[in-house]
Amino acid sequence: MEWLVVSLASLLAGFVDAIVGGGGLVLVPALFAAYPTASPATLLGTNKSGAIWGTAFSAWRYSHRVAFDPGLLLPAVAAAFVGALLGAWLLTEVSPDLLRKGLPFVLLAVLIYTLSRKDLGAEHRPLADRRRARLLGCAIGLLVGIYDGFFGPGTGSFFVFALVRLLGYDFLSASANAKVLNFATNLATILLLGLAGHVWWHLTVLLGATSVLGSLLGTHMALRYGAGFVRWIFVAVVSLLILRSAYDAFPGGAG
Repeated sequence: MEWLVVSLASLLAGFVDAIVGGGGLVLVPALFAAYPTASPATLLGTNKSGAIWGTAFSAWRYSHRVAFDPGLLLPAVAAAFVGALLGAWLLTEVSPDLLRKGLPFVLLAVLIYTLSRKDLGAEHRPLADRRRARLLGCAIGLLVGIYDGFFGPGTGSFFVFALVRLLGYDFLSASANAKVLNFATNLATILLLGLAGHVWWHLTVLLGATSVLGSLLGTHMALRYGAGFVRWIFVAVVSLLILRSAYDAFPGGAG
């Protein structure tokens, strides 16, 4: 029964991830519910090892319809990979408790800003200054990469928001580029956790296959309905991330 639960969760996670990121919101809780006695590091590593296939497939699908700029993207990818490695190392040295408690407020600020700017991400107007754009891209990759390696929830959504707000991308182009960056951070995390024995490789095949199926549908809908559709999915996912992260950070708040 556990494999069926996590398969369906991986399918839905792949769908959400393909559009705007945030698939971990679905799959990670499902893994913890299905395997309550497993090590958290193992479940997180297994989540990454399955999700990366859907992310890679989405990036490949987007590449047929959305133009990538290798001169900007490749340095950002390298920075994201290094950042994720650094974040994973930082996790072994520092507790993420403070970040866990601050995350709902950061996400709330992102949501309020997005809703207050009706035209945000509606048009693709990348920065004309190539040097500045490259530096900002590397900064985005490094900082969000550190966050993904250190903590992780909402990484794809943070990539999308940063690309829209700082580089002038529309939501569709930002989502496409975010997939490539997220692939790099996932790969770095998998390498570290896999070498430490924290990946269930037998479950990876199942999760990877269902993630790809979900990403097929998600990418199709994003490409069909465009930036406006991606924007509202982004708003919905960030709203759910706020609720989920607030519950995790302050579990006794309702009582």
